Amino acid sequence: MASAPLLPYGEIVTGNDAPDPRFSTAAMSTNPDETAVPRRQVYSWALWDWATQPFNSVILTFVFVSLYLVSDQFLPADVAVLDAADPVKQRALADLTSGYGFVTFWAGIAILLLAPALGQNADRAGRKKRWLLLTTALLALAQFTLFFVHADPAYFWFGAITVAVGSVFSEIAGVNYNALLVGVSTPRTIGRVSGLGWGMGYIGGIVALAIVVALNFANWFGLDTSDGLAYRLIAVGSAVWTVAFSIPLFLNVPETPPALGLRRVGFFASYVELVRDVVGLFRTHRPTFWFLLASAVYRDGLAGVFAFGGVLAAVVYGFSTNEVILFGIAANVVAGIATIVAGRLDDRYGPRAVIVTSLAVLIVMAGAVFFLHDAGKLPFWIGGLILSACVGPAQAATRSLLARVTPDGMQGEIFGLYATTGRVVSFLAPGLWALFIAWFGATYWGILGILVVLLVGLILLILVRLPKHVRVA
Repeated sequence: MASAPLLPYGEIVTGNDAPDPRFSTAAMSTNPDETAVPRRQVYSWALWDWATQPFNSVILTFVFVSLYLVSDQFLPADVAVLDAADPVKQRALADLTSGYGFVTFWAGIAILLLAPALGQNADRAGRKKRWLLLTTALLALAQFTLFFVHADPAYFWFGAITVAVGSVFSEIAGVNYNALLVGVSTPRTIGRVSGLGWGMGYIGGIVALAIVVALNFANWFGLDTSDGLAYRLIAVGSAVWTVAFSIPLFLNVPETPPALGLRRVGFFASYVELVRDVVGLFRTHRPTFWFLLASAVYRDGLAGVFAFGGVLAAVVYGFSTNEVILFGIAANVVAGIATIVAGRLDDRYGPRAVIVTSLAVLIVMAGAVFFLHDAGKLPFWIGGLILSACVGPAQAATRSLLARVTPDGMQGEIFGLYATTGRVVSFLAPGLWALFIAWFGATYWGILGILVVLLVGLILLILVRLPKHVRVA
């Protein structure tokens, strides 16, 4: 019997069945002829991360949701005037937070159901860029719609649902954006190109948050910011930002061709094909299959670091509104620089080494932040920024590693599974965060919940039998 073929990333295919054309050795190559990709295409692709980052940094994490949507501006007037320590007010704020969480849960279910099928159809039709254009436009529209979320309890659900819908569009857009990575990189540059995208995103978050701080210090140039106008204008600004800076990708990055030898199917029939492809992935590219599952766990921990970082700063360490935003700026600066630098380490030492190192440092620093919670703001500044410096490299290296082991013609589907597997376990970090706080009665205990998720993810990753990285000369 002939020996099994060795794929470019070192994985051996076994089995007697005829190979799927997407799982062939040639199909695994990323720009296999090593033709240099024009810099204009690379930077245009990376600029999309910059374009959409305000939705993550400004809308979801540091400003619109945390400082506006779940604030006392959406409480009944008689409750809003109560002291912050009043149990009635605390309960009302908790209801807002849980209500927002409930809506985002259903958004996660929508992503779970839609992302793989839409990614698969984009692969088969060669329409990744077209789907990216549509979902980016819908993301911008969702951000613009937040202008109509007035500071009134009657508008809370409208605001929460709009933010959640924006998250769905953002995730599905990210599936097709990630799938275009292989077209703007070579095996020698895929790590640094992936890191460049993440780095551009963090830098975009820095600039967007800095603009918000500047407007706050300028007191919005005398505008009447009652009725939440400041936050509503921030949402409009984020929408304009997304539209303006995403244009270069659609002008300069070429569309990928349809996957060869695969017929197009209807939306519902695509789920039958999806099951078949998952089984095929398990049989012929098992490390990719297990890596998707392992990465889902630690990626949820990474998401928790940023999702609850602002809450920790404000509730546990007593940061003011501007201090929270300034911390967000500093976190994005550190994360952006670290991610770009780590992209070169990715190409030299391999993405797995970058991920394992980042997760190990994250676990150590999360423990330090937990044990030093009574030592003032300085430990959080130091520990929080080190945590931020590790999140970006781990995220970028994960995308790089997945792109390296994904068969050609399946980028959209595999990155759809990438989004899906992340959503399947997306309850872990927030669930353990809430559980530890409920058990021990203080917010800082939630840090241990995130630490547990990161630790489990690291262990699972170590157990995955990925091939040894071979640096491309």
